[in-house]
Amino acid sequence: MSEANKANTVAFYKKALFEGDVENAFRIYAGEPYRQHNPLIEDGVEGLRKFLAWILANHPDAHGEIKRVFADGDYVILHSHWHGLSDNPRGEAVVDIFRLEGGKVVEHWDVIQPIPETAANNNTMF
Repeated sequence: MSEANKANTVAFYKKALFEGDVENAFRIYAGEPYRQHNPLIEDGVEGLRKFLAWILANHPDAHGEIKRVFADGDYVILHSHWHGLSDNPRGEAVVDIFRLEGGKVVEHWDVIQPIPETAANNNTMF
């Protein structure tokens, strides 16, 4: 189940965020109701549609790359590197947490951290 949930979540994320096809991402990979925990985004397909429209209008060059995918039962975590969400030339480290029911994405949380210019260690954030 975890592998199928990982595949469905990655497909949902890519279709909605990378391709901008929110309608089909929800039609194929999301369930009802879809609960959003990011305080800037409304619940459901309309909330994500509005948020992506805002990103495209304000940050048209924004793009991300999924670096890691973890799953534990009905929870899937994506660790991504995004560029263009802000003026930070190094971008942001983003962790998206999804909960699935019956293989469909039904809930989302995220944490976004700017990548600093210097670090106290020689490790990267990815």
